[in-house]
Amino acid sequence: MDSLRTLDRVAVPRPPSLLPRVLDVIPRPIVDAVGTALLSVAASAFGFAGLWDLFRVTPSPISPWWALAFALPGCVLIALRDRIPPLLALPVVAALFAGDAATVGGLGSLVVLLDVLWHAVHRATARARRGVAVALVIVAGGFLVFALLRTSDVRVAMLVTLQIATLLGTDYWWAVAVGRAEEVAALERRRATDAAREAVRDERETMARELHDLVAGHVSAMAIRSEAALSTPPDETRDRAALRAVRDASLDAHAALRSMIAVLRDGGDAPAPAPRLADIPELARAAERAGLTVRIADERTDERTTGGRAGTLPALVDQTAARVVREALANGARHAVGAEVRVRLSNGADRLLIRIDSHGGRGASGPALAGSGTGLAVLAECVRALGGEFSAGPEGDGWSVRAELPRGAAP
Repeated sequence: MDSLRTLDRVAVPRPPSLLPRVLDVIPRPIVDAVGTALLSVAASAFGFAGLWDLFRVTPSPISPWWALAFALPGCVLIALRDRIPPLLALPVVAALFAGDAATVGGLGSLVVLLDVLWHAVHRATARARRGVAVALVIVAGGFLVFALLRTSDVRVAMLVTLQIATLLGTDYWWAVAVGRAEEVAALERRRATDAAREAVRDERETMARELHDLVAGHVSAMAIRSEAALSTPPDETRDRAALRAVRDASLDAHAALRSMIAVLRDGGDAPAPAPRLADIPELARAAERAGLTVRIADERTDERTTGGRAGTLPALVDQTAARVVREALANGARHAVGAEVRVRLSNGADRLLIRIDSHGGRGASGPALAGSGTGLAVLAECVRALGGEFSAGPEGDGWSVRAELPRGAAP
């Protein structure tokens, strides 16, 4: 019984009724035209006439059915809205309304005029809208002059003219408001699309940078160590050392790839944490496994901290400095096997100074191990974005990388 009561409380969606489905199939201009025509016929059937007796020029009242002669042609123009621009149909419909007001005084032609006016203003440009507004003011002034010619009671003339001006003005204001709201919504959609496209582009750049930083150095080390082993006479001790280095580099590359794949699969916000300056010893050990000899000289001091050691750096400065060191070591392993690399960190005047010098070593003797050329360029961009300076190039028989980062850069 409880389950039956639960089922009774479940809201089962009902299929949509037939009328909305039919209206979705029929073009909207046809629906508007038919609805306006039916309203005009109903108004004539109920005897709506003489609404604008002040403007009637006929000697005696005319049958309300004659109002259809002014309303139905306007309904045809509504049905042809997609072929005949409402802005072009507006003068014709306005003339039909004026003829109706001067003879029958029915309701149908007014409804047609309001419909055509709304769509004309809604679709018009800003300049065309201003033109329509000026035309409405002129029409209202014309009605007022004509009303004053028809009656000596100024209050009646003002009241009737105000009624017509209010109807037309409200219709105009409504169309402008809807048009502006749609323009703002379209602008926001374009901005959202641009923002999404920019986010995708940034994400791709981030992934490319992370793949380069995490994998390129390890793969380069494997290629260079194996190539070095193949280019020399067989030696069991040296060959086994090369195989161990290749194995270690492949395991590191595999772990890095697994980490990034896990991030992409799980939808994480970011890949593995970026290296910090505290990770430089580990980076040096990885470079030594790739065949380099690394010496680290951390000469940073800061009188503002206890013990004379370097103070805490902003996160972005710390990460960027570590990336400079990592990229320099990776390039050394790629292009100068067996080189001696000296990493020197020191403090200048409110700046962190980084210098990596490599000497000796040998380049690849087999097929060239091509680099993307983007690592140093990306680093230079990151350093300069923080207000620092970056340079890299040959020096003597080796290569030198220098970077200066402001220690007070915003994290």
